[in-house]
Order: sequence, then structure tokens, then C-alpha cells
Amino acid sequence: MTQSTNYPDNSFSLQRLTKNASDDLQEKIINAILFGCALVSVFTSFGIIFIIFQETFSFFQEVSLAQFFLDTRWTPLFAQRHFGIWPLLNGTFSTSLVAMAVAIPLGLSSAIYLSEYAKPKVAAILRPAVELLAGIPTVVYGYFALLFVTPALRTFLPLEIFNALSAGLMMGIMITPTVGSISLDAIQSVPRSLREGAYALGVTKVETIFKVVLPAALSGISASIILGISRAVGETMTVLIAAGQQPRLTLNLFESVATLTAFMAQISGGDSPRGSINFRTLYAVGAVLFLITLALNLGSYLIANRFKEKYE
Repeated sequence: MTQSTNYPDNSFSLQRLTKNASDDLQEKIINAILFGCALVSVFTSFGIIFIIFQETFSFFQEVSLAQFFLDTRWTPLFAQRHFGIWPLLNGTFSTSLVAMAVAIPLGLSSAIYLSEYAKPKVAAILRPAVELLAGIPTVVYGYFALLFVTPALRTFLPLEIFNALSAGLMMGIMITPTVGSISLDAIQSVPRSLREGAYALGVTKVETIFKVVLPAALSGISASIILGISRAVGETMTVLIAAGQQPRLTLNLFESVATLTAFMAQISGGDSPRGSINFRTLYAVGAVLFLITLALNLGSYLIANRFKEKYE
């Protein structure tokens, strides 16, 4: 009688089990590494938030909320100290408003042209050229606004040397690639069938763009605008150089103003000792800036999801 042996089959099964166990171990190691990387970013964010609001809480132990939110003067570095945040908010919002008045039409117009009108070869050249503006250091924009834009505008406008208008204009040019690039991606993601359906009904190209394509891409366009506002609010060097450091509660764009970020840069480069009230103003202003950008980002997320669900 012949006896059959299964040693080769058993050996092959053992090799497969060993290989599967090795693959599972590698997957677990990779998952652990990626999870650790994610935890680093999460813990870093929580650490920053903890430090900011810890120092902010200490600041409000010495300065009341009424002094901070109801006073209209900001002079924390002078003998007669005032801690009203509104002049800094005024400077931040005025320069951001000018910036978005420039960035939204330029960015959206460039996105429409590159998506709907430009030939592929032209778009392949123009899009990197537009996005190249985002790679220019912000300090260059600041000095360009101070040394070129302001003197040019002063030939027919009564501008101060440092003013909100020049700073806002240069910030708008700087933010244009952000608005344009994200808007372009949103417009190009609109299905071709929507355009063809509009053309089949006899709708012109302009009407198709403004009545079909842009409403369908509104979630991405809205997100790009809000992200542009976030960048404008958080910009430092351009406003520090071109807008000045005069905290004023004014609507006159021809005057020098101070923004939240400009004051933070001023304190960071000064001689305020750690633990002093001057040092803690840095964190109080930083907390306000953090809450503003957080609100803008949450608004962008909610708007994007709302219109995404509407057009899906």
C-alpha cells in the first residue's frame, strides 16, 4: 500500500501563514506610525490653544472685559494704558476689506477665463504664472506697497506715507492666487453634462457660466473667498510695513492703522519681559485672532457642505 505525504503542501501553507503574519505586522507598524503623526498635529494644536488661552486668562485677571471690548483706545505701551481692542480690529478689517475687493473679482475672473475660455496651451502657461504670485515673500509685497504703490497713489490721493489703502491693495494681489486657484478647481469639477444641457436649450455661453456653472461651483468658490479672508486677516509683514502701527478707530483708508498681527509682531520684537502685562497682551490679541480665523474656517466648512449637499 502506498502512503501519501503532505509535507510540501504543509510547507507551502506554513510559508503563506508566515508571509501573512509578516504583512499584518507591517500594516500594524505603518498604521501606528501614521496614527502617531496624526497625534503630533493634534497635540500641537491643543498645546498652542492651551498656551494662548492660559496667558489670555492671566491677562484678564488684570484687565477687565469691559476695558478690552468697550474701550476705543489701544495704548498698552504708554503711561496711560488703554486696552480697547477695537482700533486693532478696525485696522484688520479695513485692510482685509480692501484686499478682498481686489482679490475676489480678479481671482474669480481669472478662474472663469482659464476654465471656460482659455485654450489648453494658454491655460497651461497662465495658471502657473498666476500661482507664482503666491510664492513671492510677503515682505516684498510690503516694501513694494510702501515704495511704489503709495508714492504712485499720493500723486492724486491725500494718503499718509503709511496707510490702509496701499496695504489692502497689495494684500489683494497676494491673495488673488488663493481665490483663483480654488475657484478654478471648483469650476472645473462641474460636470460637462450641465454645460451641454444648457447649450442644448439655446443658452449663451455667458448665461451658462453665470446661471449654471457658477451656482453649481458655489461651494468651492465660497470656500475660496472665506479662506482668502482668513489669509488677509492673518497677514503680518505687508500690513506691518505698508499700513504702519497707529491704532486708530477710523474708516479713512488714507490714514495709518494698526492690525492685530502688526501689533503682535511689534510686541514680539520688543523688550517686554515674560509675565508682564505688555507680554500678555500678545496672547490676548492672539486669542482674538484665533477666534476670528476659527469662525471663518467653520463658516467655510458649513457653506461648502451646504452647497455640496444641495447640488449632489
